[in-house]
Amino acid sequence: MTAEPDGPEDRLRRFATIWSRAVFPVTSTSLTRPEFEQQLVPLARRLSEALRARTFESAEGQAVGAAIVSAHCTDPEALSRTLDCVDAYLVLYCGEDGPQEALRTRSARLQHAMAAGFARALRERTLSEQEAIYQAALNARSTVAEALHASEARFRAVFEGAAIGIAMADLEGNILQANGALLRMFGGSEQTMRGRRVPEWTHPDDAPQVWKLYEELVNGEREHYHVEKAFYRPDGTALWTNLTVSLLRDADGEPQYQLALMEDTTERRLLNLRLRYEATHDALTGLPNRTLFFERLEKALSAGDDQRFGLCYLDLDGFKTINDSLGHAAGDRLLVEVADRLQSCATAPGEMVARLGGDEFVALTTGPDTEREVDELAGRIMNALVTPISIDGRELAVRGSIGIVEGPAGERGPAEVLRSADITMYRAKSAGGNRFELADPEADARVITRHGLTTALPAALDRGEFFIEYQPLVHLGDGSVHGAEALVRWLHPQHGVLGPDQFIPLAEHTGLIVPLGRWVLEESVRQARQWQERHAGPAPLRINVNLSPCQLTHPGLVQDTVDILEREGLDAGTLCLEVTESALIGADDDLLKPLRRLAEMGVDIALDDFGTGYSNLANLRRLPVSILKLDRSFTQGMQQFPADPVDLKIVEGIVSLAHSLDLAVTVEGVETGAQAEQLRILGCDTAQGWYYARPGPPERLHELALVDAVG
Repeated sequence: MTAEPDGPEDRLRRFATIWSRAVFPVTSTSLTRPEFEQQLVPLARRLSEALRARTFESAEGQAVGAAIVSAHCTDPEALSRTLDCVDAYLVLYCGEDGPQEALRTRSARLQHAMAAGFARALRERTLSEQEAIYQAALNARSTVAEALHASEARFRAVFEGAAIGIAMADLEGNILQANGALLRMFGGSEQTMRGRRVPEWTHPDDAPQVWKLYEELVNGEREHYHVEKAFYRPDGTALWTNLTVSLLRDADGEPQYQLALMEDTTERRLLNLRLRYEATHDALTGLPNRTLFFERLEKALSAGDDQRFGLCYLDLDGFKTINDSLGHAAGDRLLVEVADRLQSCATAPGEMVARLGGDEFVALTTGPDTEREVDELAGRIMNALVTPISIDGRELAVRGSIGIVEGPAGERGPAEVLRSADITMYRAKSAGGNRFELADPEADARVITRHGLTTALPAALDRGEFFIEYQPLVHLGDGSVHGAEALVRWLHPQHGVLGPDQFIPLAEHTGLIVPLGRWVLEESVRQARQWQERHAGPAPLRINVNLSPCQLTHPGLVQDTVDILEREGLDAGTLCLEVTESALIGADDDLLKPLRRLAEMGVDIALDDFGTGYSNLANLRRLPVSILKLDRSFTQGMQQFPADPVDLKIVEGIVSLAHSLDLAVTVEGVETGAQAEQLRILGCDTAQGWYYARPGPPERLHELALVDAVG
C-alpha cells in the first residue's frame, strides 16, 4: 500500500522541526529542543496563515519576530537563522498549491516584517535592561555601607551577563570599564578599549546631531539619548549599533560618569538592505523594478518649479513570438541582454532604467532640459536595439515601440504619467512599431474615453440606455416607403447620444455585440409588428437589421432569430439581415451555413457596403444573399448634374450584374433629387438617405407610410 500524503498539519510541524533545529543552538532558553520546538509550532502556524491570507498583514510577521525574542532568542544569529529557514522552507511546506512567485514575494515581505518585529522587541528589552542596570548602579552607590558589597555584586552580575555591550566612561570620555559583550562586538581586548576615548569614535555616517547630544549629556544638560550609530572595528569593518547613553550623577546630583549600552544591529541592517534590494529590484535583470521606479518618478514629479522630467516607455515588438517559438528560457536571456543594453543608455546623472514586468521597460531622465534629453535618450535606446542578439546560436532581431512623455514637474501624478506613456507606446506599436511617439493629450483623451465606454457598455444594456432610430427605405419606382433600417443609438449619461460607429467596434471587441445585437433584433421585429398592425398597405413594411461578424459565428443566431419571429408573429419575409461584404470575404461553408438556413426560411440577406471589400464578383453566386446594398462612395458623383460618367458606368454594370443574378439593389447615401433620378434610371430598386429622411423615431416612419398610402 502507498502511504497517505502528508497533510497541511504534518508539513507545518515538519517546518517547525527544521526551524527549531536551526535556531536552538544559539538560544539562551532552559527548555529542551523538543520543548522549544513546541513553542515554535504556533508561530509557524501564524506564518503559514499569513503566507496564504487574502491580504498581507505585516503585523503578523512583526508579532512572530517579537515572539522569538520572548522565547529568549536574542542572539542576532538566531534571527539570521530564522530568516534563512523561512526563506528556504516556508513556501515549500506551507505554500500548498498556491502561485509560487506570489508566495515567495509574500515570504520576503514576511521576513522583512519579522526582522522589524525582532528589532523592536529587542530594543524594548534593551531599554528594560538599561533601566535595570541604571537602577542597579544608583542603588549600588546609595545603599548603606553594610549592603555595598552585595549591591556591587549584583551590578557586576548584570554588567557581565548582559547580552548587549556596556561601557562606562568619565566625563572626559576615558573608557573605565567594558563588559565582555562589548569587547566581542568590537573584536578587541579590554586594554585596547581602555586606551581609547569616546570622542575618537567618529564615523562618516554619523548623523549631525549625534555629537551635539553627547556634548549636552556630558555637560549635564540632558540625562540620556538614543541614536543609531556606526563604529569602526579594529579591522576596518563597520559595526552598526543602537546606542543609548545615560548620565550617572553622584550623591549630590553632580554629573560623574556616562553609561553606554550598545545593541549590535549590523546583521539586521545588512538583512534589511538585502530585503530592500530584493523588494525594489527585478530578480531576472537586476534593474530597478516597478516599486523603486515609482518612488523615483514620484520624487521627480515633486521636484522644484524649474525641474522637468522625461519618460520613455518601451515594449518589445513580437516578444511573445520568441517565447512561444524558442521557450521562456530563451526569452529570459533576451530580456537580460536588452536590460544590459538599456542600462548602458542611461548613465548620465538623473537617468535611470527599470523593468516594469514582462517585456516592458522604462527610462527616466530628470533636470531642467529634458525636452532635448528625452529625445536623445529614446534615440540611444533605439540604436542599442539595432544589433541582433545571439540566443542559442540564433541571431534575433530586436524591435521596440516607445511612448515618450515629457513635461514640467508638479503638474501630474505618477499614475497619470505612466498611463499617458503606455497609451503613447501602443500608438507607436499600432503605427507599425520599431519607432517612438510623443504623448498627445488629445489622443490620450480619446483612448481614455474609449476605455470608459468599453467598461460602461455592459451596465448600459442592463439600464436600458440604448434606443433605435429607423431610416426609411424608399422604392425608387414609385417613391413609396418600402421599409426601414434599424440603427442603434446609445444615450450615454455623460456624452449624450452616441452613434454606432462610436460603440459598435467596442461591443464587438468585448463580445457584448451578441446580447446587444439580440436586443436590437427583438426591438426591431416588435416594431415591425406594430407597423403592420397600424399600416394597411399593399405590402407589409420591411425591417432591415445589421449583423456583426461576431454574431455570424455565434451558435445561437438561427434559433434566436426563429424564436423572436415566432414570438412576435412576424413573417420571415418581412425581415432582412444586413451583413457587410468584408465579413464574408473568404467565408467558408461553416460560416455561410447559418445564413443559408435563414435564407431558406424566407429571411432576406443583404450584402452591405458592396464594393468596398474587394471581393471576387464570382463569389456572389455562392453567397446566400438576395440584395446588394451599394456603398455610397459609388454614387457621390451623381449628386450634381451632369453626373460623373465613370460612376454611371460602374453603377450600371453592378446593377446589370445583380439583376442577372436575381439580386435586388439598394443604394445608400442618397442626398439629392438628381442622384435619386439617376439611380432610378439605372434600374436600382430601393434607396435610403437624407434626401428622403434622416434616421428618426418609429412614429416618423409610420407618418411617412401614411402619406404614401393617402397619396
